[in-house]
Amino acid sequence: MRLITLAVVLGLTLSPLAGETQQAGKTVTIGYLGNSSPSLESNAVEAFREGLRQLGYVEGHNLIIKYRWAEGQQERSAVLAAELVRLKPDVILTSGSLGTLAAKQATQSIPIVTAVAGDPVATGLVSSLAKPGGNVTGLTTLNEELEGKRLEIFKQVVPKLSRVTVLLNPANPFTTIALKGTRSAAEALGVKLQPVEVRGTNDLDGAFATIKAARPQGLIVIPDRFLLTYRASIVQFMAKNRLPGMFPFREFSQEGGLMAYGPDTTDMYRHAATYVAKILRGAKPADLPMEQPTKFEFVINMKTAKALGLTIPPSVLGRADELIQ
Repeated sequence: MRLITLAVVLGLTLSPLAGETQQAGKTVTIGYLGNSSPSLESNAVEAFREGLRQLGYVEGHNLIIKYRWAEGQQERSAVLAAELVRLKPDVILTSGSLGTLAAKQATQSIPIVTAVAGDPVATGLVSSLAKPGGNVTGLTTLNEELEGKRLEIFKQVVPKLSRVTVLLNPANPFTTIALKGTRSAAEALGVKLQPVEVRGTNDLDGAFATIKAARPQGLIVIPDRFLLTYRASIVQFMAKNRLPGMFPFREFSQEGGLMAYGPDTTDMYRHAATYVAKILRGAKPADLPMEQPTKFEFVINMKTAKALGLTIPPSVLGRADELIQ
């Protein structure tokens, strides 16, 4: 399922010419600031590396990638970003508002490309999408319709949905923006929301106890790359308590969550390589407009739907990009 969005701000394109290749004999270094771990971000890492290979940058030949992993501990982002800066890479690759903000606070000179960010203007990452104006550019998941669309689809699958828990990370500045969109949709649909906060692993048990006591009819997760790290624990809790969920990233549904709807983040990581290549060839982040996604994906875990006793309406099934059996 796709939404029509602004693919490239002001009609500018960053796609390189097919014949462009890396300058012979020069090795470049990229710092990769990961939110979780190599295993949990394997799809993202491989998509990014694939994008670089297509542009002539190959690890072990003319490319070195220095990885730093926060392991789901967002407070480590600042320390890891500072470590990468000390390594003096040519470019730093980040994802999520928190990780990108940490990198920006660590350096104003090394170019930063974010593969996935919420609202980069409202969170202070860039001056505008068209003219970022600093050392940060890349891709944003910003779409005003997205949060409300998730709840709308959720309501279609669970028609009696009236009480929904919203799991969120209050440390992420994008959370306020996303929650506002969810609240607007909830008012229109007659759904009562209960926000529950999770800042880290230590908050999970308390959050689960709060959710269980509230006895909601469903759960929505607000987009956050650190919450993605805890997807196994979140989905296991929901399965145990027979709680349907709507998620922002496909990985939740692959883990067993009912549905996921959002931008194709794997494609965004692959496309982030284009920004990196442009910068390595002399472009300035300040002049490279940020892009919004053109590819969206709607995933339904049919096995989970069956376990929950839910019948997915044909109108919803017809819009799905993937059905996990």
